[in-house]
Amino acid sequence: MRDNLLNRFLRYVSIDTQSNPYSNKVPSTHSQLVFAEMLAEELRNIGLENVSVDKHGIVMGFISSNTKKDVAPVGFIAHLDTAPSVCGKCNPQIVNRYDGSDIVVNEKDNIILDTKTYPELLQYIGQTIIHTDGNSLLGADDKAGIAEIIAAMEHIVNHPEIVHGKICVAFTPDEEIGTGIDCFDVEKFAAQYAYTVDGGELGELEYENFNAAKANICIEGVDVHPGYAKGKMLNSQLVAMELESMLPKSEKPEQTSGYEGFFLLTSINGTIEKTNMGYLIREHDAAKFEHKKQFLQNIVQLLQEKYPFAKISCTVSDQYRNMREKIEEVFFIVEIAEKAMLDAGVTPVKVPIRGGTDGAKLSFRGLPCPNLFTGGHNFHGKREYIVLESMEKASQTIVNIVKEFAKMG
Repeated sequence: MRDNLLNRFLRYVSIDTQSNPYSNKVPSTHSQLVFAEMLAEELRNIGLENVSVDKHGIVMGFISSNTKKDVAPVGFIAHLDTAPSVCGKCNPQIVNRYDGSDIVVNEKDNIILDTKTYPELLQYIGQTIIHTDGNSLLGADDKAGIAEIIAAMEHIVNHPEIVHGKICVAFTPDEEIGTGIDCFDVEKFAAQYAYTVDGGELGELEYENFNAAKANICIEGVDVHPGYAKGKMLNSQLVAMELESMLPKSEKPEQTSGYEGFFLLTSINGTIEKTNMGYLIREHDAAKFEHKKQFLQNIVQLLQEKYPFAKISCTVSDQYRNMREKIEEVFFIVEIAEKAMLDAGVTPVKVPIRGGTDGAKLSFRGLPCPNLFTGGHNFHGKREYIVLESMEKASQTIVNIVKEFAKMG
C-alpha cells in the first residue's frame, strides 16, 4: 500500500488544480475537470462500479456490499482543488529516513523547515517526508486524501475476504473556495454516513468546525481638492483604518487558537472617495458567532453616526455552520473512527477544525460527515509537507472503518 500511495500522490500533485475564487462556475477551473476524469478512470480500473463525472467535476464511484447483513452504506470524500493563493503545480522532494535535522526546502529563497519552528518534525525521525521545492504548495490538501481513499478501495477490492456493506466514494471540486459542495447530489451518493479525508497530522479526528460568515463593507467618503479640504474632505481610507482599529486586537487569527474565534480583514481597496473592505468572521459557539456579527454591524453604525456625511454599508452573509450539532446526534460514527484508528496503531486526537470542510455543509444536508487525518502539515503554503507512513495509516483507517460498519449489520 505504501508504494501505491507514493506513486499516486506524486502523480496527482504534478497537476495544477488551483480553484479560482473569482469564477462563477463549478468547477472554477478546467484543470479540476481534467483531474476528475483521470480519477474516474482510475476508479474504474481498480473495479469500482457506476463511476461517473458530472458537469461540475464531481466524481462518484461505488463498491457493492458483499454481505447479506443490513449494513449502512458508508462514504469517503476528498476534494480535487488546491488553495488559490499559492501555485498548485508541485515538484515534490522526498526525504527518505528523515534524520531529525532542519530541511532546506529552497536555499535560494531561504525557505527552511527548521525543527525549532516546526518541532512536530521530530515525531517522524526515520520516516519518509515529502515536501515542496519552495515554489508551490504541495497539494496534500487534499490530493493526499484522494490517494488514501483510492489506495484503500483498491485494497478492499483485492481482498474479497473483507466483509463490507456498500461503499461510496466521491471527489469534489472547489472546496477551498466553498462552492463545489453546493452541487453535490446527496441522494445519488446514497451513503447513510460519510467521512471527509481532509484533515492534518496523524490521528486528527474532527467533528466540529467554525461557524463562518463573510462581511463586505463599503465606505463612501467625500473627496475635495486637498488645498481647500478643511471641514469638507472625508477620507474613506481613514474611516476604514478606524473601523479596523475598533475590532479587538486579541480576536485576530494570529492571536487565537483552539476554540477562540476571530475577525480577519481579507481585503481592502480604496481611494479618498471610496473604500471596500472584506472580512471573515469565525466562531465555534453559536451565540458568540451571532454576537460577533452584531458587533461588527454596531461598529459600522457608530461610525455612520460619527461621520454623517459618509455612507457606510455592511453586508454579512453566513457561509457554513458548526457540524457538531449534527454529528452529536449520531456520535457512534466518531467512535467507529476512533476504533479504526486504534486498530491501525494510531492514537486519535480529537481537535476542533479552525476552518471548515465540505463535511460541515453535508452534515446539515442529512449526511453526517466527520473529518479524518491525511498526515499533512502546513497546508496552503510553500512549507507544506506530508509523511508517507502517516498516509499509509490513513488508508488503513479507512479500511478499518469499513470493517467496523460491517460488524454493526
